[in-house]
Amino acid sequence: MDLKEIQNLIKFVAKSGASEVKLEMDDVKITIKTGSESETTIVQQMPVAAAPVVQPQAPVAPAPVAETPAPAATPAASDDSKYVTIKSPIIGTFYRKPSPDKPVFVEVGTDIKEGDVLCVIEAMKLFNEIESEISGKIVKVLVDDSSPVEFDQPLFLVDPS
Repeated sequence: MDLKEIQNLIKFVAKSGASEVKLEMDDVKITIKTGSESETTIVQQMPVAAAPVVQPQAPVAPAPVAETPAPAATPAASDDSKYVTIKSPIIGTFYRKPSPDKPVFVEVGTDIKEGDVLCVIEAMKLFNEIESEISGKIVKVLVDDSSPVEFDQPLFLVDPS
């Protein structure tokens, strides 16, 4: 298990609401504990005789679509410094349309306001509407339709002026 997989597992556990998860594999034993204040991760590399086991300590319920956190809006770097980057709040599959036969939510040049739906991200068979936290104009769509996206991956560039 490499560092990227461990980081993705930590993010997934934090989003799921589980308070503790233990994972034991061939040479890795991982315990992830989440709390209201902080997140603690213990990784031990040791031989383990048991088969891989995942033991959630708290019931994990999928979050309703309405409670999906809105994307973080932070200034972008380089020549796009005057633009705001809207990032993915979750890991999943990015869709620009609500369904295949419908038009896209936003195009380059579309004026948006706070609360407008920009896209949908499917995660674990749930379709999460991603809403804008800012008003402005879409300058660039950074992800192709039906593409997988990572947590905190830039999705759109918005001109807030």
